[in-house]
Amino acid sequence: VQLQASGGGLVQPGGSLRLSCAASTFTGDAYTIAWFRQAPGKEREGVAALRSGDGKTRYVDSVKGRFTISRDRAKNTAYLQMNSLQPEDTALYYCATTSGNKIYSDFFRPGAYPYWGQGTLVTVSS
Repeated sequence: VQLQASGGGLVQPGGSLRLSCAASTFTGDAYTIAWFRQAPGKEREGVAALRSGDGKTRYVDSVKGRFTISRDRAKNTAYLQMNSLQPEDTALYYCATTSGNKIYSDFFRPGAYPYWGQGTLVTVSS
């Protein structure tokens, strides 16, 4: 499985971006997708995740109500819609996927995902 993340860029505070993660294939009918981010000097953190079986999602508290994860199975693509962006959202954003419907507590565990995209940079600044 190969993942290609795109859609990052420079945006002013309050603006929006939509990140895309194109997969060569999703790992079967059951899979879990996640977006992580890593800001300079900080650890990688889970931002949003979704499992295919029941559509269950999880968001880190700091993005709840602003970010939305989704996927288009026909296009083998996952998305992260980011609204009301703030400077603290500045980071390198990665998409990741794995086979199976992961349990909720594994959604933000990087080791649960064997497949990663290369990262796309989001900079929020005026």
